[in-house]
Amino acid sequence: MSLRIVVTVKYVPDATGDRHFAEDLTVDRDDVDGLLSELDEYAVEQALQIKEEADDAEVTVLTVGPEDATDALRKALSMGADKAVHVEDDDLHGTDALGTSLVLAKALEHIGYDLVVSGMASTDGGMGVVPAMLAERLGVPQVTLLSELKVEDGKVTGRRDGDAASEQLEAALPAVVSVTDQSGEARYPSFKGIMAAKKKPVETLDLSDLGIEADEVGLDGAWTKVEEAAERPARTAGTIVKDEGNGGKQLAEFLAGQKFI
Repeated sequence: MSLRIVVTVKYVPDATGDRHFAEDLTVDRDDVDGLLSELDEYAVEQALQIKEEADDAEVTVLTVGPEDATDALRKALSMGADKAVHVEDDDLHGTDALGTSLVLAKALEHIGYDLVVSGMASTDGGMGVVPAMLAERLGVPQVTLLSELKVEDGKVTGRRDGDAASEQLEAALPAVVSVTDQSGEARYPSFKGIMAAKKKPVETLDLSDLGIEADEVGLDGAWTKVEEAAERPARTAGTIVKDEGNGGKQLAEFLAGQKFI
């Protein structure tokens, strides 16, 4: 039986653009170019390497997002994924991490999976909690923040690197894993891959397809919300301390007047 690998990816605002909040204090995704989250490219790469080493495997990329999120899926397909699933619904606007994990879980149950691979976090939110939430909803093991990943004999194994030590972890399939940016550089799509991606299937689902009510997601169903946002103040000129024998005292007095969080 074919190994069913699903990679969860996210369409995010370009970090080099002018990112800001919309009037409802959600991330403005209309006035800035978007792309496949860089951290998710590592997840796609690891899934493709597992596929290449397996006798029979298929890689599906899954995203939850607006219409333009198809661009992120096409990037993953051009890298070598086989097909894509796009959950798109106007009622998803403002969905937080908890709601996103619900939608992803329902989508995964709909399409079927053996291994779910995620990036360590998204570059627009940076929370890094969705893989764990997703595993809990699915009732399967989670093996997160891996810098090395392998699948064999019905198990996923990997290495998690910490500040002082590394851990060797394993879990029986089905499972959810997340990989870090130390897992290996993601491949660049070839011209052949880009052309082939145009013909690969992209299935579109909405909330009704997944049996999810509108009030379970979106801003109304969110457990976390941004209450207030302000522009970062412009940088000001620093204070120059000329050391004429009392530089240490000047520095101590300066620090004593600062407010630290």
